[in-house]
Amino acid sequence: MTSTGTGRAGVSITDDEIFQAHRDGKLTVELAAPIETKRDLSITYTPGVAQVSRAIAADPALVDRYTWTGRLVAVVSDGTAVLGLGDIGPRAALPVMEGKAALFRSFAGLNAIPIVLDTTDPDEIVETVIRLRPSFGAVNLEDISAPRCFQIEQQLIEALDCPVMHDDQHGTAIVVLAALKGALTLLDRSTFGLRVVISGAGAAGVACADILRAAGVGDLVVLDSQGILGPDRTGLIAHKVELAGWTNPRGLTGGLREALEGADVFIGVSGGTVPEEALAGMADDAVIFALSNPDPEVHPDVAARYAAVVATGRSDFPNQINNVLAFPGIFAGALDVDAARITEGMKLAAAEAIFEVARDDLTADHIVPLPLDTRVAPAVAQAVARAARAEGMARSD
Repeated sequence: MTSTGTGRAGVSITDDEIFQAHRDGKLTVELAAPIETKRDLSITYTPGVAQVSRAIAADPALVDRYTWTGRLVAVVSDGTAVLGLGDIGPRAALPVMEGKAALFRSFAGLNAIPIVLDTTDPDEIVETVIRLRPSFGAVNLEDISAPRCFQIEQQLIEALDCPVMHDDQHGTAIVVLAALKGALTLLDRSTFGLRVVISGAGAAGVACADILRAAGVGDLVVLDSQGILGPDRTGLIAHKVELAGWTNPRGLTGGLREALEGADVFIGVSGGTVPEEALAGMADDAVIFALSNPDPEVHPDVAARYAAVVATGRSDFPNQINNVLAFPGIFAGALDVDAARITEGMKLAAAEAIFEVARDDLTADHIVPLPLDTRVAPAVAQAVARAARAEGMARSD
């Protein structure tokens, strides 16, 4: 028996415990009603089920009422960007997708099915999901590498008449915004004049930049592995060209040291490391979100020397930026009102709802709710549903 180690929270988990918990998978299918008598069988299957099939054939909109599709999320991955493990393929990705489906059920009462695809071709992925559309009510894209994830998500949003969201992008961004709202409230600051540095120009970095701009942050600087994105950079791929076009308003050049000079907020979603001396140049009462897992860009104890508020993606340190605060409620709210898609307004509403749950208990070690806080998913679902109605995205009450 070996141990994965003990974090600050004092929780030690052994390999035996982990593998035993995953044995035969983490999901089962349970019946909504028992089949115990001949009458039950006749109602659940033949001949009774034929009446329901005829009704749906006559009015396809009835499928959400008489099947589980209206509350079913497809969790779709090709296994190319799994956790911090990288491109490990669809089979090795399946335990993660099962876990995601379990979280949907536990936190939002939604059914979810993991679907891992043995292709990395964006067109094939899009075509496959389109053809599966009659079987589910929403699509959670998961662990698909950038920049392919941008193309796949956009094409599916355009092709399908149901909510589609790549959680690695938007779930992360939504919780980051909620956490930043908590930190700024605690520090009695606003987004006006705020200088934010994002290390990482992949899926999460792009989405964080987009949502922070929508929330009113005007001074955003984004770095990739080669340094600050800006007009001086050549040979950039398409999404980085777009980022370079509207970020970095002061025209900075160089790397982390130059980017962090005078910065108020650092958000790390890169998997890299930040030298301590670079942090020393940040402004007073700085905020540091070092979100790479399992190894943050800077250890929280080091970050605390230069920041008033520190967050990570880990459960064994305070202020865990965990996507589970966002995605269950977002999909539940969207499905509650039969939304055609998930809009920027719905994402902003989700971030505000997460922040509001934590607002009354804000401390430097508690700027977002705990991941197991049962208040979060219902609050997010209600906020998302309201936003969908306000934007005309709701197709039912």
